Amino acid sequence: MRIEYMRKIKARINSNNYEIYIGFGMLSRLGYWLKQDRAINKLVIITHPAVKKLYGDALRENLRSEGFKVAVLLVPEGEQQKSLETAVGLYSELANFSAERTTPILALGGGVIGDLAGFVAATYLRGVPLVQVPTTLLAQVDSSIGGKVAVDHDRLKNKIGAFYQPRLVVSDIATLSTLPAEELSDGLAEVIKYGVIQDNGLFTYLEQNIDRIRSLDSGTIEEVVFRSALIKARIVEKDERDLGIRNILNYGHTAGHAIEAVSNFTVTHGRAVAMGMIIAARISNKLGIFPGKEQIRLKRIIQNAGLPTKIPRFNVDSIIEAIKHDKKILHGKIRFILPESIGKVFVAEVKPSLIKQVLVGGSERT
Repeated sequence: MRIEYMRKIKARINSNNYEIYIGFGMLSRLGYWLKQDRAINKLVIITHPAVKKLYGDALRENLRSEGFKVAVLLVPEGEQQKSLETAVGLYSELANFSAERTTPILALGGGVIGDLAGFVAATYLRGVPLVQVPTTLLAQVDSSIGGKVAVDHDRLKNKIGAFYQPRLVVSDIATLSTLPAEELSDGLAEVIKYGVIQDNGLFTYLEQNIDRIRSLDSGTIEEVVFRSALIKARIVEKDERDLGIRNILNYGHTAGHAIEAVSNFTVTHGRAVAMGMIIAARISNKLGIFPGKEQIRLKRIIQNAGLPTKIPRFNVDSIIEAIKHDKKILHGKIRFILPESIGKVFVAEVKPSLIKQVLVGGSERT
């Protein structure tokens, strides 16, 4: 496929600098880029069966044409595959392929594949090169960037993981054309998050162009991916290990991860984050901080993105219990990323009683 255009972001991370390529036709050039590293003679692609059929077979042939020996390892779809058990199976397949420390793992797919393949890359032989090749909007704007890799454990999201930066991120926007509308909406939850936490201009751009984005207008979707990826990269540059400002990337995720866990992951990540953003906004409003008119803007753009704003009929106490396992818990205190205004957030301790009040008031029971 001919490359129509490409935009680059240089992620300057302490542990590993790397580039993020964004544009159309990226997959057709991946073999050429990897060939520049003469230490590489074999590669491993980890992907889902459906993604393999859409893009994996062509990518494998492209890589073979550049002289690489290629193995394709398949993982069934579903968040439940993000487990230690699945990782152990992949370790065995890597050993059978005689993967070496110079053998890159290419994570071809969405967030589940990126997290799982990244975790495997970080831990196999104490670390092999990782190339993120995200094929969903959510992965292109968020999970493929920043080096957080993990598996779930005991119904807890991303409980076992590492910080492990990729060598390269290649986002081929053409892959978004095969996404179901629901998955595109899932990715938009993360894009909306970026607008709330740091970029009022991006939020306004979404309000003005949401229909063009959902119809995958090429110029508009490329702009959204680029601006979102740039925000993520610049925040991670300042705080690779999530000890300070990077916490703001978890806006919507504290309650969102809990909703995912309580639903046994039947609620997708993007939808859970959308609900989590609404919950955090209501908490901030009840604290007298986030204005009601801004709440309305947030609710409207979430709805227009095809995402939910009400909480399903889950047990509220179970959600709060799951929140207590959040990674931002400090000295037993629950901490939320809360919006002050569109484009600015802060970290605050929130009492379980206030969380419960907001959850009860925002559930589908009301």
